[in-house]
Amino acid sequence: MSKKIISILLAVMLIGSIILAGCSKTDKVDTGEDESSATNSTTESKDEEKADATASDSDTKEKVKITYSMWGSAEEGANVQTVADKFNASQDKIQVEVVAIPWENYMTKLNTMATANQLPDTGMMQEQGVIQYSSEGMLSDVSTMFSEGEAKPLDSLAYTYQGKVVSYASANEVIILYYNKDMFDAAGVAYPPSSLEGAWTWEEFVAAAKKLTVDSNGKHPDEDGFNSQNITQYGCMIENLTWQLEIWALSNGGGFYNSDGTELIIDKPESIEAIQKVADLYLVDHVAPLSTGLTDDGIPRSIITGTVAMSSNGTWNVGTCLNVAKEEGLNYGVAVLPYMKEKVTINTSGANVVFSQTKHLEEAMEWIKWYGQEENNWDSLIATGIWMPRLDKYYKEEALTHKWVDNPNFPPYEEYKSAVVDYAMSDAARPTSWFYTAHTAEFNTLLQSILGDVWTGAKTAQDVIAENIDALKAIHAGE
Repeated sequence: MSKKIISILLAVMLIGSIILAGCSKTDKVDTGEDESSATNSTTESKDEEKADATASDSDTKEKVKITYSMWGSAEEGANVQTVADKFNASQDKIQVEVVAIPWENYMTKLNTMATANQLPDTGMMQEQGVIQYSSEGMLSDVSTMFSEGEAKPLDSLAYTYQGKVVSYASANEVIILYYNKDMFDAAGVAYPPSSLEGAWTWEEFVAAAKKLTVDSNGKHPDEDGFNSQNITQYGCMIENLTWQLEIWALSNGGGFYNSDGTELIIDKPESIEAIQKVADLYLVDHVAPLSTGLTDDGIPRSIITGTVAMSSNGTWNVGTCLNVAKEEGLNYGVAVLPYMKEKVTINTSGANVVFSQTKHLEEAMEWIKWYGQEENNWDSLIATGIWMPRLDKYYKEEALTHKWVDNPNFPPYEEYKSAVVDYAMSDAARPTSWFYTAHTAEFNTLLQSILGDVWTGAKTAQDVIAENIDALKAIHAGE
């Protein structure tokens, strides 16, 4: 986000107020009694009117109205409004209105709303914008949202800025490996491991991918006569969206940033080597299709289309697309990621935030706290596989894990529990850098742009990082 936009955002204060409705007194009724009696009656009547008026005033006081923005279609917005209506009906203080905005222009729309003094009270924030907004004073400190001793989300799901919690992720999503079991069976290749202890090395992963890659003549990449220009089935696809590439840099002993996000280390040899290894799956090993890292539809265009045997991506795919494919006959499985030097995955999720200009901080926190509770999103998000729970009890208590995972939308229980539930709670799972690092939006945009030449083989990862490291460092510094 440009400094110009941020400065505009900082100047915006959302106008809000609590409107109190008036009450009318009941009319005095002539009973035909004598004056003394009438006087007493009138006094009693006035006392009753006063009591009635107080009760009526309490009953008709309007709720505090807050808005909640989210990305999605009008239909998706209506679904979330249905959830919000349950919250609205559960108490008499707050009324939530959901505002749905398409994903592709969500942040642009928020900025436009800011200039028009129409920012919502609360909303979903794309991951890469949370710390940036917080650093510019645009988000409220929500560290007091959970009281002492109250169950709160996993620590790994806290977005923090200057030591304060400014948001919690709405779910606990990790990156895993999906695979087509029928393709593995046909090739006689053992399924990728679902346990962290048995995770494949990168070399084992590539070797398996070669056995699963077939050209139009039925040959594999390590066989004479293999035609890399006419491949009918690819062995793998590593999602190369910029933010997911961080996994491999970390796994190879490097990273994009140091542990607290204050230093850029993408130019370390280990980081560069990891990026090149991902590119070489297409360029050298011929086991992956060309992917330019521009679209977030890796599972639909790989596993679901039946053109790729295994592919890395987020756990939300279980509910957003694989549940339907499973019903239509796709026999897929889940596994832990392979590793280069260290076993690594990353967790992430969009954040529910309270914008700092809201006039209703306590009410806004009460809403997003309620909305984030598993039981309030169970049927639409948890049970479908779109969201993973935020509380550790769903990962540690067997009865709750069964309640979550043991349903037709998921792969077999033991497989999913090992490859996802246990994996997410292991030391291999690390927060994505945007949980604690500013300027990741601009950084990822530039990195995505310059890596285009790496995926096609026009340049090496070493070349493009060396040519652009000063610009990347300037972005990281906020310059």
